[in-house]
Formats: sequence, C-alpha cells, structure tokens
Amino acid sequence: MNKTELIEVISSKAKITKAEAGKALAATLDGITEGLASDGKVTLVGFGTFEVRTRSARTGRNPRTGETIKIAASKAPAFKPGKEMKAAVAVKKKGKK
Repeated sequence: MNKTELIEVISSKAKITKAEAGKALAATLDGITEGLASDGKVTLVGFGTFEVRTRSARTGRNPRTGETIKIAASKAPAFKPGKEMKAAVAVKKKGKK
C-alpha cells in the first residue's frame, strides 16, 4: 500500500473527502516526526512505538575495495509494533497462504 492508497482507505473509513484525509495523514505524520525530534519517542497504544535509536560508531569495510572505513555514530528512527498489530498481521498471514 502506498500513500495514495492509504489516503483512499482513510477517506472511505472516516467518510471524509480524499483532500481531508490527505491533510489528516500529513498532520499525523508531522506530529510523529515532531515527537521523535523533541522527545525521541511516540507511543500509540495498540499500534506500536516510534522511537529514535542511537547507532554507535563502528568500523566497516568498503565492499568494492576491501578498505576499512570508519562509520560515524548516528541516530535513526525505528518502529516497534504493538501486541494488537502483531496479532492482526499474524491472522492475515495465516489466512492468505
């Protein structure tokens, strides 16, 4: 599912126009992004948790040359699904074979 398809689903389930659904989705994503930037964590009970994870500095290897390189420490967004989401996905997979 892509963003356009998600907007269509939101529009039909909430019985609003696609334009309103697009604005609602954009506002939700902006809120999650702002929450991660300020607090480092956004929890949606039943859905899951968005969080910022820190990756430590490490050494890697350039696959083309084999040369050792240093990879700087960084922060990356991550998602951990909630119990209800895991259960819903497991049910869909079992019935879909």
